Amino acid sequence: MKSYYNIALVGNPNCGKSSLFNELTGLRQKVGNFPGVTVDKKTGTLALSSDMKVEITDLPGTYSIYPRRADEWVAYRVLLDQKSIQKPDMVLLVIDASNLRRNLLFCSQIIDLKIPVVVAMTMNDLAKEKGIKIDVPGLERELGVPIVPVNPRKQKGISDLKKAIERTVSQTHVPSRASFIYNSMLAPEAIASMKMEMPDLHDYTALHYLIHAPDLLEDSSLVSRIQNIGEQYRFNATKTQAEEIMQRYARIRHVMQQTVVESDPLKKSLITEKLDNILLHKKYGYIIMLFVLFLLFQSVFWLSQYPMDAIEWLFGKMTGALSSQLPNNKISDLIINGLFAGLSGILVFVPQIMILFAMIGLLEDSGYMARISFLTDRVMRKVGLNGKSVMPMISGFACAVPAIMSARSIENRKERLITILITPFMSCSARLPVFTILIALVIPQRYYFGFIGLQGLVMMFLYLFGLLVAIASAWVLKMLIKSKERSFFILELPTYRSPRWKNIALTMLEKAKIFVFDAGKIIMIISLVLWGLSSYGPGDSMDRVREKYQTKVDSNANQSQLIQQEQSELLENSYAGRIGKFIEPAISPLGYDWKIGIALVTSFAAREVFVGTMATLYSVGETDEDNDATLREKMAAAKNAKGEKVYQIASGISLMIFYLLAMQCMSTLAVVKRETKSWKWPLIQLLYMSGLAYLFSFIAFRLLS
Repeated sequence: MKSYYNIALVGNPNCGKSSLFNELTGLRQKVGNFPGVTVDKKTGTLALSSDMKVEITDLPGTYSIYPRRADEWVAYRVLLDQKSIQKPDMVLLVIDASNLRRNLLFCSQIIDLKIPVVVAMTMNDLAKEKGIKIDVPGLERELGVPIVPVNPRKQKGISDLKKAIERTVSQTHVPSRASFIYNSMLAPEAIASMKMEMPDLHDYTALHYLIHAPDLLEDSSLVSRIQNIGEQYRFNATKTQAEEIMQRYARIRHVMQQTVVESDPLKKSLITEKLDNILLHKKYGYIIMLFVLFLLFQSVFWLSQYPMDAIEWLFGKMTGALSSQLPNNKISDLIINGLFAGLSGILVFVPQIMILFAMIGLLEDSGYMARISFLTDRVMRKVGLNGKSVMPMISGFACAVPAIMSARSIENRKERLITILITPFMSCSARLPVFTILIALVIPQRYYFGFIGLQGLVMMFLYLFGLLVAIASAWVLKMLIKSKERSFFILELPTYRSPRWKNIALTMLEKAKIFVFDAGKIIMIISLVLWGLSSYGPGDSMDRVREKYQTKVDSNANQSQLIQQEQSELLENSYAGRIGKFIEPAISPLGYDWKIGIALVTSFAAREVFVGTMATLYSVGETDEDNDATLREKMAAAKNAKGEKVYQIASGISLMIFYLLAMQCMSTLAVVKRETKSWKWPLIQLLYMSGLAYLFSFIAFRLLS
């Protein structure tokens, strides 16, 4: 008997699949990509016993086994590819007890694939509220598979589910159960011929290979023979699929009559209905939505202030202690001003990253995020999109890369392309460190009515301004990109639920880990490279500066000021300084100095690198006396050649708008190229976003100066 098994976790969207996955796997999760595609692959390990472990792969949610979107194709190939290394030993199928009729369609299709199945039935409390009574043992008999009622939020039924999984994966010798419907009657002659070509296939699997052979097989000769079978028997895939669905719903109707007692199928949860009357109101709904978003952004400041201050204070003290203990040489300088400065630039923003994703998780878990899609559909329609574009755009507040990939759920090609082109305007979490440090520098901590903070309002303005620019860009692109395709927006609004605090905590830890280890690696590498560029210069330029100041320092009583001038001049004559001075004429109209110019260049690797760049530049350019100062204190004291503060309201707002609108992310451009299969669109995106960033930053600086 095997000791390690692969389990595919499948189910309809909004059926509680993610909750169950998190409950079963806990922190034993990892995120990657499915081979050959850029759709996220979430896997986790579950130990059933000391000698039996299973790896669970959370497949994208789908309503039917017949794929239409790119993410549904992922689930389809995993389930149908008979020779794949990812072929599951068992399917863990999640069904929603409150929407049983619809869920049983997908369930019946999975059963007919003849892969061992265990059904986890969720939303049982909601079904009870709707007056739905389910005879679980009777439903088990009708379907021929084990069914376990579970509530992942309250950890109910989880131990019984684990036992059912262990029994099912162990019983590989058990003969195949009867089919849910008579699949061989759908296209009997064609399926019989198919099974002669591929003897290992069951009837229903053979039907799918007959429909999608080119997508499932690499053997071109076999594909050709299968296509000939279709032509020989005049196989009509659309007609066969329609016939299959009718047969399935006929059998589902019989199963429901035998095992389920339903009240009025149109009856809605009373609480959900009352809340929707308020939250989806034609006027008040939008005001409430804006207020909820304001609370989200204000909370990022309220809740993160003390942990951020503590981290900054700790690094300041540790840096000062290291400066006094280590010898004055290049290795010590590398450790303090390169390694330590970069590390502080990473860890200080971890609290804000965690809080932001906790707030987003609350909106998703409660069911309100879907209402935001519904509310914004009317606006999206006017600019050539629909509510389906809203979810990728909202996901863009976390990261543009998976958000752009999630646009695969949009069937209309024009709307999908426009969504891809405007999604990077959403303020991703990588921009958050830039916004928060600049807001803290140039926006005073002022409150209105005792609780409305000016800093939170500015943060909200940035997010809304990015959204407005995205909508305006979509309106322009709608006229430039021609297409006659029509689209429809159908959205299932989930019932309101209490948040899953454990899942939110897991998400916070996961996002913090990704930021520290993924973005952190880039920040650390660039910080160390910048230290080298800032510590060395071309030829003997650095030596000449040292010689110039050596005599002055020895003969002058005001040594501290001269040492600071020397450090500043050394930085300007370094490789980094020369690069910054070269860029400065182009960015000075925006209110930026050469140090900001270097940050703009390095930020193309990742926007959050701005903070690490500033930490390194200001650490290298300061005297030993300032080593225990925080980064914000160093930036607040920074002055340009005219003796004016670098970070004022005009330059600060201008810089925030530039980071808000500019395309400064190599990963995003790469994924746009992959999704559009052309360099044309990412180059257009780079040019038009950077142009808008420069224009609006210039206007902001001139208006506020």
